[in-house]
Amino acid sequence: MQIFVDTIEEYISQIPEERREPFRKLLETVDSNLPKGFVQNMQYGMVTWCVPLETYPAGYHCAKNTPLPFISVASQKNFVAFYHMGIYAEPKILDWFVEEFPKHSKKKLDMGKSCIRFKKVEDIPYELMGELCTKITVDEWIAIYEKNYKK
Repeated sequence: MQIFVDTIEEYISQIPEERREPFRKLLETVDSNLPKGFVQNMQYGMVTWCVPLETYPAGYHCAKNTPLPFISVASQKNFVAFYHMGIYAEPKILDWFVEEFPKHSKKKLDMGKSCIRFKKVEDIPYELMGELCTKITVDEWIAIYEKNYKK
């Protein structure tokens, strides 16, 4: 399920009703735990927190004049996806998360390179996701990005 809309509220209104409140709770978890400096917007058809161009004018190398993405949350056809670029780019964050996940969930961790998938919204470990959000500041994310991706 790919939803392309202009606002976060429009996006949420398109999500199946049984996912709306857990999805909102996940967005609130990110908002309340993410270090200052990231901004929330719609990017790539998802709710995204990014480094604004005012802070990092070079932007995202894959899309000129686009703020540098960091975390995105999406409602896909069969799951809620939580994309965290720091997990992909920083092995110590990935290692921490993989070690912590079983302490917060009885489910097997379902993830790709930067995507953590939750097939059932009742299985979202909000406390752990909030803690994950605290692990990288804007300045740290820019430094990691420049070290790993910027050419």
